[in-house]
Amino acid sequence: MCIGIPGKIVSVGADIHQPACIEVCGVQRAVNIALVCEGEPAGLVGQWVLVHVGFAMSLLDEDEARETLAALTSMQLVGLELDEMRRGDSHAGY
Repeated sequence: MCIGIPGKIVSVGADIHQPACIEVCGVQRAVNIALVCEGEPAGLVGQWVLVHVGFAMSLLDEDEARETLAALTSMQLVGLELDEMRRGDSHAGY
């Protein structure tokens, strides 16, 4: 199953061609920020994004991100996606 997962950007590269690092429930993953970066990548640190197949697809506000994570957790989907991510499964939902 492929779903978008909210993640918080914790670090970025020097430009949009370098991956950023997001954190989801304590797990970090590299993502492409080209679709959401409108200025300097450093301005995205601390922002929440919706991530799907390795791409930050859109910006989210923190409340929306936390509500979405809570809903996904209650449906046990985040746990399954995080397990795939930890295993390095290339078909994980983000």
